[in-house]
Amino acid sequence: MHTDGTISIMVNGDHMRVRDGITLAELTAQIGLVPEKVAVERNLEVVPRSTLTQVKVEDGDELEIVHFVGGGDHARAIDADTWSVAGRTFTSRLIVGTGKYKDFEQNAAAVAASGAEIVTVAVRRVNVSDPKAPMLTDYIDPKKITYLPNTAGCFDADSAIRTLRLAREAGGWDLVKLEVLGEARTLYPDMVETLRATEVLANEGFLPMVYCVDDPIAAKRLEDAGAVAIMPLGAPIGSGLGIQNLVTIRLIVEGAKVPVLVDAGVGQASDATVAMELGCDGVLMNTAIAEAKDPVLMAAAMKAAVEAGRMGYRAGRMQRRRYADPSSPLAGLI
Repeated sequence: MHTDGTISIMVNGDHMRVRDGITLAELTAQIGLVPEKVAVERNLEVVPRSTLTQVKVEDGDELEIVHFVGGGDHARAIDADTWSVAGRTFTSRLIVGTGKYKDFEQNAAAVAASGAEIVTVAVRRVNVSDPKAPMLTDYIDPKKITYLPNTAGCFDADSAIRTLRLAREAGGWDLVKLEVLGEARTLYPDMVETLRATEVLANEGFLPMVYCVDDPIAAKRLEDAGAVAIMPLGAPIGSGLGIQNLVTIRLIVEGAKVPVLVDAGVGQASDATVAMELGCDGVLMNTAIAEAKDPVLMAAAMKAAVEAGRMGYRAGRMQRRRYADPSSPLAGLI
């Protein structure tokens, strides 16, 4: 003990002089720590936390005082994250189709579980032999959910244009989904006919969201022709193969001045997350939900996947490294 009534100790490798008779609890409090939130080792032996108020520090003691550490910024509230197409703003980035369900009730339940604010609808002839048969509008209210008439099944520009003219007359819709298919086996888009239809529809006041190949050059031409959204396929329609070319989708996203939504090919929730992590504004799917063993549960999974992927994209991916990098800081290592 020194003449001034202090003793010399080592704390976490640093020399310190403290008053004689101080307890470990008093020492930690003096340092500015909360005794209940630290662990103390004295001369290589752990001191039970319950005894910190009784154990006195002695001259020459070597102490290690540790606590848990983490990293990163403080949590903050996640602000509203909406997207817009043709001047219309939506919260949900998941668009779902309305085909392949076993009945309208299941379809409506899946839409509700997905949180989707837009559904695609095919334009088909009325069953004149049974004009009172149930219709989709009886189950999914177009005043609450935005209907997006599409041209599924059209293999030339003229039939697609004709279909959407009828759709606008039937429901007043100008925001539409255009797809012009090349042939039945792959259902790949015919880009020559698609471009021609886009130009005609845009000139007639339609707002076409256009299904296309995953080609950044073709995507730019569609945008220049009047497409209000670009919808490149991830894989063939209904295949469930997932996004096959991440590079070209990303290039389309980088080059587009209008929203980009992956359309076709999603098979599982992780596919939707990948699309959003690429920076897409949204994802459109039908078969992945409708043909799941539990469509309603899958719809909820897709909702969560799209939201997770979008948040991950906004947060910014960590840098890729060739070698290991420790998660815990080495500073303060015992």
